[in-house]
Amino acid sequence: MVKPHAQQDAATLRRRAEQQLQAMPDHLYGTPDPLRLLHELQVHQIELEMQNEELMHSNEALRLAAYVFSHSHEGIVITDATMRIVDINPAFTAITGFTASESLGRHVSMLVSTGRDGLQSRPLLRTLRRDGSWHGELSCLRRDGSSYPARLFLTLLREPPSTRRSARHYIGFFSDISQLKQKEDELIRMANYDLLTGLPNRRLLTEGLNLAIQRAQRTGKHLAVCYLDLDGFKPINDSLGHEAGDQLLVDTADRLRLALRANDIIARLGGDEFVLLLTDLADDAEYHQVLDRVLQAVGTPQLLTGRLVRITASIGVTVYPNDNSDNDTLLRHADQAMYLAKQSGKNRYHYYDLARDQLIREYHHQLSRLTSALEQGELLLHYQPKVDLRDGQVTGLEALLRWQHPELGLLTPENFLQVLEGSNAELVLGQWVVSQVLQQMEHWRQQGMVLDVSINISASQLQQQDFADKLLQQLARFPLLSPAQLGLELLETAALEKVAQSIQTLLTCRAHGIRFALDDFGTGYSSLSYFRNLPVDMLKIDQSFVSNMLNSPEDRNIVDSIIRLARAFNREVIAEGVETLAHGAMLLQLDCHYCQGYGIARPMPASAVSTWMQQWQQARVWENMPSPQPEP
Repeated sequence: MVKPHAQQDAATLRRRAEQQLQAMPDHLYGTPDPLRLLHELQVHQIELEMQNEELMHSNEALRLAAYVFSHSHEGIVITDATMRIVDINPAFTAITGFTASESLGRHVSMLVSTGRDGLQSRPLLRTLRRDGSWHGELSCLRRDGSSYPARLFLTLLREPPSTRRSARHYIGFFSDISQLKQKEDELIRMANYDLLTGLPNRRLLTEGLNLAIQRAQRTGKHLAVCYLDLDGFKPINDSLGHEAGDQLLVDTADRLRLALRANDIIARLGGDEFVLLLTDLADDAEYHQVLDRVLQAVGTPQLLTGRLVRITASIGVTVYPNDNSDNDTLLRHADQAMYLAKQSGKNRYHYYDLARDQLIREYHHQLSRLTSALEQGELLLHYQPKVDLRDGQVTGLEALLRWQHPELGLLTPENFLQVLEGSNAELVLGQWVVSQVLQQMEHWRQQGMVLDVSINISASQLQQQDFADKLLQQLARFPLLSPAQLGLELLETAALEKVAQSIQTLLTCRAHGIRFALDDFGTGYSSLSYFRNLPVDMLKIDQSFVSNMLNSPEDRNIVDSIIRLARAFNREVIAEGVETLAHGAMLLQLDCHYCQGYGIARPMPASAVSTWMQQWQQARVWENMPSPQPEP
C-alpha cells in the first residue's frame, strides 16, 4: 500500500517533466535532441521510484498485518470456500489447544459444539453469504474436549471482480468469554437468589408465582400461597450472635426443602420470613399434610454453637382460585393470616378468611369516608333542648352529631359513629365538636342568648392524658363564656374504664366549673361505690326505660329507683326519651322535672333554636300537663 502523500509527490514530478518534454522541438538541425532524451530518462526514473516506493509500503503493510495476526489476543482462523482451515494465529492455539499441524486442512466444525448453544451451520451460512458477515455467541470445544463460550465474528472474503475468479475465503475472529459469562451468571444469581440460603428471592418468587397461577388456571387445580415467619428467632439471634442466626436460617431453609414436594416453590423474602407455593393441590387436605410436615421439620430441636435450640413457625395460608386475587394481594392476604396465627398462639397455620377481610376493608373504607366527610364539611351539629317541666325553663341543649351524606341524606350517629370507636379519627372528631359548640355558644351570647350546652364524650377522649388541658385551652379562646355553661356527658361504661385516671380528669375539669352528666344510666354495670366516688353532677335516665314506663311497671319502677338513688347521693337527674307530655307528667309525679325528648322538641339546627324557644314559651304546655295513667 502506497501512502497518499508519496503518490501525490511522484505524480507532480512526472507531470512537470512531461510538460517540459512536450515544450521542446522534436529535432534540431535534423538530429535527435539530447535534452529530450534526457527528459525521457527522467520520466522513466520517476516511474521506477514510484514503483519502488509502492513496493516498500506494501511490504510494510504486510509486515504490520503479520504482526497483528501473530500478536492479537483474539483467535484468528482463515478457511477456504469449503470451510477447511488454511491458517491460524498463535492466539487460536492458546484458546483452543489445537496447533497448526493439528488444524490446517481440517474442517472448522471440529471447533464448535453441535448442541443447543453450538453451531447451527445452515442458518449461519445463509446469513454469512447474504450479508457478508455474521457475529454471535457459540459454545466451542477445546482440544481436550471441554467446552467454553465464545464470541465470534465471521466475514466472507471474496476475490476482486477484476480477477474473474470465484474463489473465496472466510476469516473468523473469536475470544473465550468464560470469565464474562461467570460474572453474568453471578449477577443473575445475586439478582434472583438469596445469598445466604441460596433460595429464590422476592424477584424470582414473583415470576414463580405468575407461572404457578397460570398452571392452576390451566390444570384446574389449586395453589396454596403460604407466608411463614419463624417464632422466637430474634432472641436466639440476639443471644447467640448473628453468625449463629445466619446458620439457623440456612438450616431452616434446608429443612423446608426436605419437607416440601418436588414441584413446590420456596423463597426467602428477608429476615426470618419465607414464602411457600404449594402447587397442584386437589383439595385442602394436601396442603394440610405438607404444612404439618413443615411445622414438624422447623420445630425439631437442633444443635447451634453447642446449644440445643428450638424454634417454631407461624404460617398464613390463602388458596387460589378461592382467593382470586393478584400476586401482591395473595401475598398480603397470606401475610395477614400469618399474623393471626401468631396471635392464636404460634406454631400453627391459619387460613385466610376472605369474608372477614372484606369486613375489615369495608371498615377501613367507612373510616376513610367519614374522615373525608369531616374534611369536606359534611358533618354538622343539631341541638335538642332540655327543659324543667315545673316552670318551662329551657335549662340547656345537647349537641348531637349529624352527617349530611350526599347520597343517603341526613344520618344520625347510630348509622356511622361506631366505626370511629378507638381510632385516631374519633379524637379528631371530638376536638372538632368542642370547637364547633364553643363557637356556636359565643354566637348565641352575642345575640343575647346565654345557653348551656352539653357534649357527648367517648371513652377514648376521656382516657387521653391531655384531655383536660386541651379542653381548657379551647375554652380560653372564648373568655366571655363561663366554663359552667359547658356540660360533658359520658357513658357509664366510659367513666369506669381506667377509673382512677377518669376520676382525676373529671376533678380537673370540675375545678374549672365544667359540669358532668352520666349518660344512659342504668344500662351499665357500675357499683354504688363507683357511682358514689364519680364526680358527676347529674344522672341521665336511659330512654329505653323512660319510653316504656307508661306501659311497663318494671320500667317505671326502674325509673323510680334511679331517681331515688340520685336524690340519695345528692345528684340531679334528667330523663331522656320523653316522647309525650304524658311521659313528662309521670316523671313529675316521680320527682324528676328535668326532661328531654321528642315530646318536647326534636334535635334542630342551631339556626332554629331561637324560634323554637319563642314558640315553647308561647305554647306554655307545661301548665296543662295531662294526668299520667300508667297501666297497673
